[in-house]
Amino acid sequence: MGSEIEGILVVDKATGMSSHDVVGRVRRVAGLRRVGHAGTLDPLATGVLLVCLGRATRLVEYLVGQPKTYVARVRLGQTTDSYDADGVVVNKRPLTFTPTDLDNALAQFRGDIEQYPPMFSAVKRQGQPLYKLARQGIEVERPLRPVTIYELTLLQCELPFIDLQIRCSSGTYIRTLAHDLGEVLGCGGHIVALRRTAVGSFAIETAVSLADLTTDNLPTHLLATETAVLHLPPLILPNAEAKRLAQGQRLVCQPDQPQAPLVRVYAEDGTFIGVAQQQDDIWQPHKILHS
Repeated sequence: MGSEIEGILVVDKATGMSSHDVVGRVRRVAGLRRVGHAGTLDPLATGVLLVCLGRATRLVEYLVGQPKTYVARVRLGQTTDSYDADGVVVNKRPLTFTPTDLDNALAQFRGDIEQYPPMFSAVKRQGQPLYKLARQGIEVERPLRPVTIYELTLLQCELPFIDLQIRCSSGTYIRTLAHDLGEVLGCGGHIVALRRTAVGSFAIETAVSLADLTTDNLPTHLLATETAVLHLPPLILPNAEAKRLAQGQRLVCQPDQPQAPLVRVYAEDGTFIGVAQQQDDIWQPHKILHS
């Protein structure tokens, strides 16, 4: 398979694998070095991991910021140092809350909230990932991060376990959500299973497992590169103008064109050019893939 292959692969990541492991496997199957992922999944987690191949790697930034949907199983009554089942239990407390207490606690986490990133995370402090400090038993202050929980639904309650469906903004730590929920309930909590079921419009139903992925069937699972930016409004230009933009020239915005900071650009003949940025009524190249 040559270096011309490109596109978006929706992988159903298995538990125990890192996102880096997935990229390595796809590289081997595709025979392609230029492969990257959009949005890390912890080894414990399963589900949707978007992998970009070839020129599609240049559009990773537009995928990373998409909302995410998860199904999480939380174990209440125990706190771990990593906020998930891979960590060491550091505290145990009885479950004394009522169903009403649980409903009220969940309500506190819907909408705009702030989170401290967990120490066992890839967030860097002075150039060093926090998880490296955590493994040394060092805990440092972390700044609060604003995130948004669009949906937080209780799917099942069989104590000490509860199952939650969560739709949230990019950058949300589900492990932190489980930990903080446990603290509000007064008993502690941590993630024991986590499955990402969607990233933006990319759903688990369209995903392929690495066990089923082969060199022969990879092309059938690849989505077109432009699907990375389908959430941006389209701008269709005459072929000559599309070529000028692709060559780095700027164009004057027309009244009948989209009024948006970023657009996906096509030539009249249907060729996907890339992404353009609107600034002061001028279209300028932002990320050009085809010139």
